[in-house]
Formats: sequence, C-alpha cells, structure tokens
Amino acid sequence: MNLNLRGRRALITGASKGIGAATAEVLAEEGCDLHLAARSAPALEDLAHRLRATYAVDVDVHPVDLRRPDDLARLAEEASDLDILVNNAGDIPGGSLDAVDGKAWRHGWDLKVFGYVDLTRLVYARMKARGRGVIVNNIGVAGERVDFNYIAGSSGNAALMAFTRALGGRSLGDGIRVVGVNPGPVATERILTLLEAHADEGADAGLMAGYPLGRAATPREIADLIAFLASDRSAYTSGVVFTVDGGMSAAGA
Repeated sequence: MNLNLRGRRALITGASKGIGAATAEVLAEEGCDLHLAARSAPALEDLAHRLRATYAVDVDVHPVDLRRPDDLARLAEEASDLDILVNNAGDIPGGSLDAVDGKAWRHGWDLKVFGYVDLTRLVYARMKARGRGVIVNNIGVAGERVDFNYIAGSSGNAALMAFTRALGGRSLGDGIRVVGVNPGPVATERILTLLEAHADEGADAGLMAGYPLGRAATPREIADLIAFLASDRSAYTSGVVFTVDGGMSAAGA
C-alpha cells in the first residue's frame, strides 16, 4: 500500500530492535528518510546499513541515552526539520509496588514517560513553526488493562495515554497530529526470552494458546499501524489511542 510517505523525514526512538526496528523497516519501504535513535550504536549501524542498501533511503543513526537531557537536546537538533516522530523507547521494570523501589521506578519513567514528553516538547515546537507534523506514541495496553505486577508500567502508560489525548485534542490547530498505539503482547525479544525461560514446563505453548489466534502480535503488525497513522491517509486522526491486542481488552481477558 502506497502511503504517500516518500521523501518524508521520520525519527524513531528505541529503533535498534523490536517494534522500533520494524517501524523503521516499514517507513523505509514507504520511502521515508530516517533518523534512528537508541543506545546501541552497533545495532543501529547494522540496521541503517541494511535499510540504505535495500530501500535507497537516507538513514542517520543517533546513539543516545534519552534519559539524559543533553542527549535529548542534541537529538532534537540533529534530527530537526522532521515530518514524523515515533516515540518508542522504553524499559519500565515489571513487579508489584513492594518489588519496584523508587530508584527503579524513576529510572524506567525517565526513559519512557519523561523521555516521550521531553522529546515531544522539543520536536513539537519545530513542527509548530513549520505548521505540520505527526507524533506517534507507542505506549502499551497495560495503561488500560492495569496490572498489579506491572504497576510502574501500567501507571506510566496510563500517563502517556492521557498525554497523547490531551495534546492531540488541540494539536491540529498547530497543523500537528498526535496519536498513540497500545500494543498488547508482541513477539519481541523480551517476550520470547520470557517464554524460553519457562519452556522446560511447556509454559510457552500454554501462554501462546491463551492469546487470540494462538500467538502474540508480530512487531510488523504494530509497525504497519504506526506507518498508516503517520500518513495523510489518517489525516483527520488526532488525540486518540488505538489498542492492538487481538480483542483481549474488549473481551475483558
């Protein structure tokens, strides 16, 4: 599907693997020039080399730690003149209230919650000056299906859902759309590692059997939606968050 994105400029955070890398692939297929940000320089370089060779697009890499204000400011300056921002980086720890101490809680939120907010603030100002742009926040279904054993992540995701709706509710007045995506279980390295750890008891098969279609979503399925939302085919969409979990939230699963 031609999303008419050729020649657009997109920045993707957390781009070295998982949904971030899949989003880079889809946008490159659509002809976007890319800025890829993550902490792992070798992984970014490998991905950038492949995307340049395969799709003949410009790809710049930015090894940064988005918890650091100086890195955030440098990234926004180096990746200026953007059409699309995909906020995707995050590693909020799992655990209940007594298992996640204040230091771990703040460390996780500094990357995902405040990282999204602070980078959006910097990019939004530049988009507003140009009168156009799209910001897609990849958040997570735990913000609506809250989880006692993922309390820091549920709370952070809920905050980002509210942030997306509050900003996107008025952003079209500045020519900017702000939308969010809430993936449910996705077959990323993190989930596959968890399943492997329990494979000796067949827990992986049992867990997957409980998912719609007997599987988790693929990163590409989430990335395809992100690309569509970033395109002009979704030009009247702002201030909303789309859930992609095979219907589990709707079913109360």
